Amino acid sequence: MPQKNNTSENASAGENELSSILTEAGQSSHESEFFSPIPKGYIPGRHKYVVVLGTVMSGLGKGIFSSSLAKLLKDKGLQVEPIKMEGYLNIDSGTLNPYRHGEVFVLDDGMETDMDLGTYERILDQNLGEANFTTSGQVYRRVLDKERLGGYLGRDVQMIPHVTGDVKYNLRKLAMDKKADVVFVEVGGTVGDFENGFYIEALRELAFEEGETGVCFVALTYVIEPQALGEQKSKAAQLGLKKLMEAGIQPHLVACRAHNEVEENALEKIAMFSNVPKRRCFSMHDRKSIYTIPESMREAGLDREVLTRLDIHDRVNQRHEDKAREDWRKFVSMITRKRKFTAKIGITGKYAKIRDAYASIDKALEHCGTHLNAELDVHWLDTTEMNETDVTRELENLDGIIVPGGFGKRGTEGKIACIKYCRENALPYLGICLGFQMAVVEFARNVCGLADAGSTEFDPKTTNPVIDILPEQKKIEGLGGNMRLGGKDVQVKS
Repeated sequence: MPQKNNTSENASAGENELSSILTEAGQSSHESEFFSPIPKGYIPGRHKYVVVLGTVMSGLGKGIFSSSLAKLLKDKGLQVEPIKMEGYLNIDSGTLNPYRHGEVFVLDDGMETDMDLGTYERILDQNLGEANFTTSGQVYRRVLDKERLGGYLGRDVQMIPHVTGDVKYNLRKLAMDKKADVVFVEVGGTVGDFENGFYIEALRELAFEEGETGVCFVALTYVIEPQALGEQKSKAAQLGLKKLMEAGIQPHLVACRAHNEVEENALEKIAMFSNVPKRRCFSMHDRKSIYTIPESMREAGLDREVLTRLDIHDRVNQRHEDKAREDWRKFVSMITRKRKFTAKIGITGKYAKIRDAYASIDKALEHCGTHLNAELDVHWLDTTEMNETDVTRELENLDGIIVPGGFGKRGTEGKIACIKYCRENALPYLGICLGFQMAVVEFARNVCGLADAGSTEFDPKTTNPVIDILPEQKKIEGLGGNMRLGGKDVQVKS
């Protein structure tokens, strides 16, 4: 009994210390900088943060890793909320070329975001909104708008505390508004990138202000395995982790991406050079399906290490976890089972050379195949220079095609040729966004006799605009943020 009282007293003392740190941070900012990174009503210690950072190179799968870890905590009954922080100055992802950043993923409220948000929605099975995504452009715009309105009371606006303070403020506000137990913060790019440096500084400050158990830093690194050498090399991972530590961030867990399972000697070296115990260094090697990753992480004990670091074991609902784990096990067994039959599906578009441009469609097909017990053989068809001869050759052995969305005139005639083939040969067809509009154009041209039918989006002078830009959008200038997006109710009348 005395030990229990001592534990309670220590916890109470820790909470008081954390509260005083946050109060001091808020007051000092108010007095000297005219800015507080603490939202009104914020409760110290109520919300925790898991920060996922990448080293060595980008494209390691931080979104897959972060969403899988978040799922493990959600399975335990915790309320989790992800946020992706991008370093680019664009206000959103809407105008980015798919060849550079993959698809633009549109959230339920219409926010145009990075494709990683799609990964979070699919693995966590929850809809996200604009608060779950930010860019450097958004941060700077908020700070500059506030300065123009006199929000800093004449103070010289600086990277610290105002820009980093804005990052901390909005992270805490997300946690409060969503009543999150744990906020998962994914920083885009790689440690050492100039454009994400202020995010890393803000997160260092957040860890100091939130206290010892407030933030868990996870470093995702890469273990190289040169084919010519035939062995794994951890030097790049070691140097990447050193770079992170130079920025003032001590990782608490290290996840090592690799083609094959990371060997013990490589993990030992990484542990030594990162000051992270070997039990908290994990192999995150390639898997047959990303949906097997959460269970692999659970078996490795990664979720338990996070709970211990954040001191939230008492928030776990074991019954909830058991049911969620069984449901996920059934889903994964459906994905990995041998299928009864195969269907060949074509996806046509001008970005067909890079699959990430149509990632959501690819994943939707994977899920459909899983539930229908079908192996889907997807054929990617570039319509940029496709003619009717090419269409017949490419489509005659397919079981159906999808024409996804797109912009501009390039590739549209190839899409129309594909649509015509589907109509004339009774080939199942799904048109999404521009793909549906082109089906209207094809029908108008080849069935209704309107040979010059088109869309005013890419042919403003067409004499038969069967697809027209919405009247309220005709006066809009520029490309960013001007579309009607998001989840909306649609009333269809005959």
